Amino acid sequence: MSKRKNPSNEGNPNHDFCEFLSELAEYEKNVNRNIYKYNAYRKAASALSTHPIRITSGKEARTLHGVGDKIAKKIDEFLQTGKLQKLENIHNDASSVSINLLTRVSGIGPAKARQLVDDGITTLDDLKKNINKLNHHQTIGLRYLDDFEKKIPRSEIESVEKILQREIFKLDPEYKITICGSYRRGKLESGDIDTLITHPSFTSKSPKNNLLDDVVRTLESCGLVTERLSLGPTKFMGACKLEDLPTRRLDIRLTPCDQYYCSVLYFTGSDMFNKDMRAHALDAGFTLNEYTLRPVDINSEEDIFDFIGYPFKIPEERNK
Repeated sequence: MSKRKNPSNEGNPNHDFCEFLSELAEYEKNVNRNIYKYNAYRKAASALSTHPIRITSGKEARTLHGVGDKIAKKIDEFLQTGKLQKLENIHNDASSVSINLLTRVSGIGPAKARQLVDDGITTLDDLKKNINKLNHHQTIGLRYLDDFEKKIPRSEIESVEKILQREIFKLDPEYKITICGSYRRGKLESGDIDTLITHPSFTSKSPKNNLLDDVVRTLESCGLVTERLSLGPTKFMGACKLEDLPTRRLDIRLTPCDQYYCSVLYFTGSDMFNKDMRAHALDAGFTLNEYTLRPVDINSEEDIFDFIGYPFKIPEERNK
């Protein structure tokens, strides 16, 4: 829901390949605005991050789903020289370096970053001297940049989850709450806390309501939510904090109850797992996205797997 984090180094024998591929992905997204190449690099990094053994050649990497010939050649170059000439060129281009740096700030996208660089703002120190050029979200993003970039230990998210459940169930015990992303997939660390909630009174045909506003106010009152980045009828972006720990990104999405399980599946990920499931669903005559599985009704996450004939995977098995 927030800025994508690089694949974790946790137990990853190919982390160095993942790092340079993720850096190339960010360059393509932020500087070249080439989403096709961005997705290709991300897909390859994801495939390598879950491969259990060290890749020793581009040819070997090519056998992985998501690694093409061009990326395989880059892996060979890295293995042979310890570096990548394309990255060296990027690092020597001051404008590209500055754009990539500024987009690390939550709320600053590629277009805003380029505008800032064109205005002569090329470093974080420059940015701090020109707060007037930033909106509320970007100002908060800059203030907590270091905190937001730190990985969140699983134990800390478990503590946040208990508070979310305690406080939201006080409002109404009929709420359903699921923290998705890498946390639900069993990872030891996460980049942020992506939370889905729903209530039986809220369906895809319901008029606008104040459910999410009430939830956010409750979480502010108990001291968990410390910053609002944005708040709409169905999506909250903000920050939370536990005692002396760093400030963390917290996103809460209110989902209609008739779309909840498709949303839980989608936001659990991984990206590659979702793509494989969507492709399988199409082959089986269904349309699967974050809102629905057409043309059937869903009452659980397991229903989705059953209807399309896809082997059920628990969240911890969806990390590919």
